[in-house]
Amino acid sequence: MSDIAEIKVDGNTFELPVITGTEDEKAIDISKLRDLTGFVTLDTGFKNTGSTKSKITFLDGEKGILKYRGYSIEQLAEKSSFLEVAYLIVYGDLPTQEQLDGFQNEISKHTLIHEDMKKFFDGYPSRSHPMGQLGSLIFSLSTFYPECLKPNQTAEEQNLTIIKLLAKLPTIVSFIYKKSLGHPLIYPKNRYDYVTNFLWMTFGQRTEDYEVNPVVVNAMNKLLILHADHEQNCSASTVRIVGSSDCNLYASISAGIAALWGPLHGGANQAVIEMLELIKADGGDTEKWINKAKDKNDSFRMMGFGHRVYKNFDPRAKIIKKACDDILDNLGIDDPILEIAKKLEEAALTDQYFIDRKLYPNVDFYSGIIYRALGFPSEMFTVLFALGRLPGWIAQWKEMHENKEPIGRPRQIYVGETDREFVEIKKRK
Repeated sequence: MSDIAEIKVDGNTFELPVITGTEDEKAIDISKLRDLTGFVTLDTGFKNTGSTKSKITFLDGEKGILKYRGYSIEQLAEKSSFLEVAYLIVYGDLPTQEQLDGFQNEISKHTLIHEDMKKFFDGYPSRSHPMGQLGSLIFSLSTFYPECLKPNQTAEEQNLTIIKLLAKLPTIVSFIYKKSLGHPLIYPKNRYDYVTNFLWMTFGQRTEDYEVNPVVVNAMNKLLILHADHEQNCSASTVRIVGSSDCNLYASISAGIAALWGPLHGGANQAVIEMLELIKADGGDTEKWINKAKDKNDSFRMMGFGHRVYKNFDPRAKIIKKACDDILDNLGIDDPILEIAKKLEEAALTDQYFIDRKLYPNVDFYSGIIYRALGFPSEMFTVLFALGRLPGWIAQWKEMHENKEPIGRPRQIYVGETDREFVEIKKRK
């Protein structure tokens, strides 16, 4: 293929370079298009626009491939811990044992949050959504650690901010959960690994011993790994564009949390449980609702099946299905909602209607089931998504700064009124 693309505008031909990525993705570089032609492109939703060159994540939706820094998601989920994958995503390479131990130790030093932050919880209304709390709490970290506002930070100073954020998010998430129950807060125990410590703070009690189930630890590790990054999605792009203004890391991540909160992005696993609750309330007749999903004149849609990016299958779903089965078998949960989920899963995997349309259960379907089985309310699901996505957001912010990318500033095509004469208010009709 030629390394030049031609575009004809007003009878003139202009040459634009063609860029090929390391996985053979092709792109036409239109960076100079407006300077050359006076034209801009219109790409509503940026579905065909590459906003950056990135070394973090490769995704091929047609083939069902997801890689972090060149490593397949299947290998990482099977062989790594979440903290190991976080190191890989943020710093670019898998750590040695010495590096991983050092990373864990540095994070352990910063797991506590400032005691004054606990006062915020008293100010939130009792029914405050956990994502609203999370976004504001992460944003407020910039006020507790104002050194993050320092311009031209050294690499060491920037890295300390990264470590603090990775360390404090599990504590903040667990505190949000505990406060929703009215339970006393449980402080971290730094002898635990990252995921075990989070589960201890979340489900531990001051009144009794709590043994963290290794099957639960394994499932949580996998869930967090599978959510750690997903290329230039809505929240990652938000983190980059906010960070491009030289906004500090805490505020940039808070913006990503706001983007994730939307039901079209991070709220999908919550929507799965809400759908299952709806079917249960209607009597639990799954065949009825499957037929409704097949009816093109019915507005009902099966949540957690198919994926906008993955046109074949979601590679993350195959991995998390086993963890889901292990959790349900190990905990022995008797929940009619989960029985409905199993019936829908069976239908999607065997019914020709779903097979032909590639409407397989996706990662949101299984993650919602796991979170419910562990005892999390559905409002916490997107918060847990954010916990997993944090390394990816950090890496996107870090890469954008290292590449010295300019401030984000999309163009538009104006379609409003043209010149209008001002009319005094008493003469307006």
